[in-house]
Amino acid sequence: MSEINFDWLNKLPKVELHLHLEGSLEPQLMFALAKRNSVDLPYKSLEQVQEAYQFNNLQDFLNIYYQGAEVLLLEQDFYDLTWAYLSKCQQQNVLHVEPFFDPQTHTARGIDFSTVINGINRALVDGESKLGISSELILCFLRHLSEDDALITLQQAVPYLDKLKAVGLDSSEKGHPPEKFSRVFAKARELGLLTVAHAGEEGPAEYIWTALNDLQVSRVDHGVSATSDQALLAHLITTGMPLTICPLSNTKLKVFSDMSEHTVLEMLELGVCVTVNSDDPAYFGGYMTENFVALADSLAMTKAQAKQLVSNSIKSSFISLESKDKLQQILADYI
Repeated sequence: MSEINFDWLNKLPKVELHLHLEGSLEPQLMFALAKRNSVDLPYKSLEQVQEAYQFNNLQDFLNIYYQGAEVLLLEQDFYDLTWAYLSKCQQQNVLHVEPFFDPQTHTARGIDFSTVINGINRALVDGESKLGISSELILCFLRHLSEDDALITLQQAVPYLDKLKAVGLDSSEKGHPPEKFSRVFAKARELGLLTVAHAGEEGPAEYIWTALNDLQVSRVDHGVSATSDQALLAHLITTGMPLTICPLSNTKLKVFSDMSEHTVLEMLELGVCVTVNSDDPAYFGGYMTENFVALADSLAMTKAQAKQLVSNSIKSSFISLESKDKLQQILADYI
């Protein structure tokens, strides 16, 4: 039994480093945008959508995820999507976010790159001025597509580099190792962008090594398979390489059959720089607070562990040292 209650966790100052904006599309907003844009959905009710969300693996989830994105057509849609996420962050005292977006999901449907990034950016700017939530934006490449396609996307992003902090790599991990994208990540680094990559979720620990060595990532997204490689664990501890772990996502996609089996707190106690994030909260059953609650309920997480997880997130974020110090002080003052 944990010493922490929901209210304490909800008010805990938090930072999120692994969130797909398209994965925060709640059914209510999906229906509203479908109606506004005259898009036919295969679902007739919220109940049907919720039934469809009972998937058992990453690919089943991705099929529904891409289907939901079909309602996003106009700049205002991307603004509304991002604003809805930021509003939830405000309710849960998330003070800084570094969300992902998948431009290829939209450009493949004929949506202009500018439509996507301008809508998202406008909401993020408003999020800082109106809600006090700071942010950095990360462009993700879809790994089930070709590297040539990713290179085209990076070229489309060049006029908007002032709105981007990093590039990432997401979508189907199996059969798509990180080194498939070596050239596009090298070009992104040349443009001054940082790099992150999904690795070691459904893929092997070897993918984490290649994300580190080949893509030269600043953070590993997921990374839970690291526990199968003792040399890798030692390397992560020595270098302080962050892992952006998503507990509810991992259990929903059956990476762990039950939250009681999750290894995030074991890695924390070993000295791995693990962080807690929500991934695709509309699909996986919760935002930041719910992920922390799940760890408290199933793993008896302590207040000290919860605060260390947040401290790791602050330390691993892409903001200035001055901003990090301010957030660490806010966290330290929370009792």
